[in-house]
Order: sequence, then structure tokens, then C-alpha cells
Amino acid sequence: MFENHEGKPVPEVSFHVRENNEWKELTTNELFKGQTVVVFSLPGAFTPTCSSSHLPRYNELAPAFFDNGVDRILCVSVNDTFVMNEWAKDQEAGNITMIPDGNGTFTAGMNMLVDKQDLGFGQRSWRYSMLVKDGVVVKQFIEPNKPGDPFEVSDADTLLAYINPNARKPDQVAILTREGCPHCARAKALLTAQGYAYAEISLPPATRTRVVGAITGQGTVPQVFINGEYIGGADDLEAWMQSRMVKAA
Repeated sequence: MFENHEGKPVPEVSFHVRENNEWKELTTNELFKGQTVVVFSLPGAFTPTCSSSHLPRYNELAPAFFDNGVDRILCVSVNDTFVMNEWAKDQEAGNITMIPDGNGTFTAGMNMLVDKQDLGFGQRSWRYSMLVKDGVVVKQFIEPNKPGDPFEVSDADTLLAYINPNARKPDQVAILTREGCPHCARAKALLTAQGYAYAEISLPPATRTRVVGAITGQGTVPQVFINGEYIGGADDLEAWMQSRMVKAA
């Protein structure tokens, strides 16, 4: 059974990090003292669940955490600093501070070190997340102690809901486009003007019509989706935004 650390200070350790081609010692005192910090720990960089869900969602929800009093978000893994740096680049995780607990010292101090020799991983961290204030653990979510790699409670949404059940999460916006499309440019400008960060999927000519038709039933781009709702093209997007302004007035 894993030990819950609530009400206890985090372990006092130093991490060996590589920044701008130079070695640096980063202490837990620097990371936690006088700050409100979100921490999530996972088995390893570039591994499936860690890369597809755990890290990306914390990175995506970072603005909501920051709006609700969190000063920084740390991702801890028993990996070296080179691996963690490359993983951060690969994931475009600019909102997250990557913590390479290469020797497992911090993880052992949290009583979260597990043996994964059967996978060739050696000693790694069990999945957990926590809210830490001025170096003391306020709340900790530990994955259930069962076989495999459970991912049920250490996710970003669960921790954000603990901090503020009514926290406003960033909108999820995607737009299908093609290169050189003036209507696509107009739709993107509309989104930017209203403060929407969007994921753009630029489709190649060979498959564009088929992809757009399969997803939307339409034959042209742009096609915009917001929070799971299909909006449509640039004119549809403009009308949708105007209707929201009228409702808000």
C-alpha cells in the first residue's frame, strides 16, 4: 500500500538538470518554498499513457490551474534530464516544469518508487498527483495499487476539480484548412480576435475533399469545431460568434 503524504513536507532533494548546455542543481526549496505547486508523477517519458494523456492534459489545463492560484506545474519522472528535455520538446509542454528524478531520490522519499524490472524499466514512479503549498502536501491523488498501470485519479481534471470545481477550462478548438485558403485565413482571424487558441489541421489536396466530407458532410474548408460542437465554415463561425454576443448582452 502506498503512503499518503498529505500534511507532510515534500522530500528535500536536489535534481541534476541540463539547461542551455550547462549543468544546474535545482532544489526542492527553490521549487516549492512560498509557492502553490501542482505535481504529477508518472512511470516514464515517451511511454504511451504518459504521452497521450497524462502530460498533455496538464499542459492543456495549465492556464486554468494558473488562474486558480497555482504558481507552477511539475512533472516528475525517474528519467535523466536529457530524456525529460527532449520529451518536453516533443510534447510542446511549455507550461510544465520537467523534473528529472534520475536517481529516484524524490520518488523514494514520497514512498512511490516501484519495481518495473519485468518491463526493463528498473525502478520507476507510481502514478500520483498532488497539490503542494509552501512545501507541504495539501492533497494527494494516488492511483489504486493494482496490476498494470492504472490511470484513474492522478489526471489533470481531477486535481483541477479539487482546487476549484467551477474552474473554467480552456476551449478546445480545431479547424480544418488548406494552404492558401482566404476563407481559412478569415476564420482563423475571427478565432484569434475572440481569444480562441486553436489546433489547425492543414489537409493535403489528395485527401482533402474525402476527409472533410467524411467528418462534416461538406466539401470545402475551413471547417471549425469548438468544444465538440461542429460550427461549420467561416460564415457559420461569424454567425455563431455573433449569436453568443447577443446572448451575453
